[in-house]
Amino acid sequence: MANDLIEAQSVCSPITRSAIFIVATLAPGAEAAETVRGWCADVAGLTRSVGKRVPDGNLSCVCGFGSDAWDRLFGGPRPANLHPFREFGVDGRRAVATPGDILLHIRAEQMDLCFELATQLMAALGDAVAVVDEVQGFRYFDMRSIIGFVDGTENPTGRKIERFTLVGDEDPEFVQGSYVLVQKYLHKMGEWNALSVEAQERVIGRTKLSDIELADDVKPSCSHSSLTVIEENGEEVKILRDNMPFGRPGVGEFGTYFIGYARSPQPIEQMLENMFVGKPVGNYDRLLDFSTAVTGGLFFVPSADLLEELAEREPG
Repeated sequence: MANDLIEAQSVCSPITRSAIFIVATLAPGAEAAETVRGWCADVAGLTRSVGKRVPDGNLSCVCGFGSDAWDRLFGGPRPANLHPFREFGVDGRRAVATPGDILLHIRAEQMDLCFELATQLMAALGDAVAVVDEVQGFRYFDMRSIIGFVDGTENPTGRKIERFTLVGDEDPEFVQGSYVLVQKYLHKMGEWNALSVEAQERVIGRTKLSDIELADDVKPSCSHSSLTVIEENGEEVKILRDNMPFGRPGVGEFGTYFIGYARSPQPIEQMLENMFVGKPVGNYDRLLDFSTAVTGGLFFVPSADLLEELAEREPG
């Protein structure tokens, strides 16, 4: 099949008002693996069926698989850059790896659409998986995170979205696939809100109200924006973020679900190393003084065509 005829999953879909993120582990045994493989052929159909109820709801679902799960479910060949999540940092400031074999990223303008699709997808999987993390995210005012700053400002736009997010000829058996890294961050909102706006802006590296990057002679080298810009051969390498706020005010939980798509995990991993280890070492992201990563996983998102084909694959 020619590369331009291979359809990607909805990685590049516009950011919506609502999302559900589900991370699950695969149950032991050949029967569970067989159930998941068969389910791969049903994801697109279930998404279409639920989405037809509200045609302008922009319902979509992205499905990804972790490194160990890929081997168990599908065997070889495998995506060239798929590996277990790499931890970075030191005790008390670490990008942690947590269990996860399957990722579902469900998006829509309405939470009821996300909820219904998640219900149908999980019912089809049954006991073949166990959910280890589930987050319902929402758009917060004008694309802001819980901490009050606009999120995703530097996302690629236009044709650059596919260029930076979808695998190309460098891995021909997996073209139009994507790598996705997820982390759940919890924020110390009391301590964060105790900072002045000016102090918060120096932590982030952008102005809070107008979302303008601080001048180089003002922005600290340990600011979040300074450490998450990755350059290669003089060109910035971008990732596609679709982060969502989440929280439970009644128990004091306020967080950001980070989800980043890229054609290789390398730029996202470099960002995490810069943030948690520092650039240079020790010059870490000061946002981490107020935010703690409590989950971490790396997954490969096969193209839509390959996802259906995987239903027939047996591990070698």
